[in-house]
Amino acid sequence: MKQLLSYFSIVIVLSLSSCVAKKDFDALMAEKNELASDKAQLERELAVANEKINRLEVQLNDLTTEKNALQNDFDIIDKELKALRSEHGRIKGLYENLLTNSGQLNQDLARQQKRLLAVEEDLNIQKKRNEELAEDLSKREARVAELEKLISDKEAAVQALKNKVTNALLNFNEDDLKVEVRNGKVYVSLAEQLLFGTGSIAVDQKGVSALQQLANAIKTNPDINIMVEGHTDNVPFSRKTQYMSDNWDLSVLRATSIVRILVEGGVSPTSITASGRGESTPVVANDSPENKAKNRRTEIILTPKLDELFQILDNY
Repeated sequence: MKQLLSYFSIVIVLSLSSCVAKKDFDALMAEKNELASDKAQLERELAVANEKINRLEVQLNDLTTEKNALQNDFDIIDKELKALRSEHGRIKGLYENLLTNSGQLNQDLARQQKRLLAVEEDLNIQKKRNEELAEDLSKREARVAELEKLISDKEAAVQALKNKVTNALLNFNEDDLKVEVRNGKVYVSLAEQLLFGTGSIAVDQKGVSALQQLANAIKTNPDINIMVEGHTDNVPFSRKTQYMSDNWDLSVLRATSIVRILVEGGVSPTSITASGRGESTPVVANDSPENKAKNRRTEIILTPKLDELFQILDNY
């Protein structure tokens, strides 16, 4: 641009200082116009270039801003990446430790599983055993309840039997006849003075009456066993015969005499037994006439049949 202005100045100076031929002038003017046209064209191009420069500067500013934002994001991401790498290293170390210990852990797990299976098996066995015990206990409880009921029924039957015998023998003196319950049995104890004379095996009429009343009270009850026991004091037997030589013989024969009267009174012979104990089981010491009289007695023992009770006990 400066070169063009210098050129115009030279032309003007030359035109003012000297006469220039018209042809040359026209040539100069044409050149001037051409230069003016080039100038205008260059100015337009300059404006376009300046506008482009402005746009590029705006784009540069935008790109710079975007670059700074990207750089900031990059710094953040780089920081996070370093943190992730550090965490990755820590996790990798843990993983390697796990791999190192996995064999031992697997062995421990296998042992624990084996132990658990054994415990479960023992538990199932114990559970089955408990079920069996519970079932057995239930059966035993049922048998015990049955046994208790049977015992209760027997005790009630013994008491009822005792009451029946007592009521049947109310007209006899207590010194001659006593009814009591011992060990689940009814004992009818008859003194010698009610039944026999001294050394005799024949029952007196008063004794026959008592035995007949007793037979009438018990003959309708088939569920009792009857034991007739003869007892004496310790005074030696003096009236010896071919069939009776001591107190033992005397006690047995007296019991047999009583059994016959009871059977004649209707008691079943299959449920009655005669026995003699002689002087072997005194109730008191034979140290006075009164005590000896107490020992000379006959005991009729009434025992309820316990077949059902024994059958239950056998099942235990």
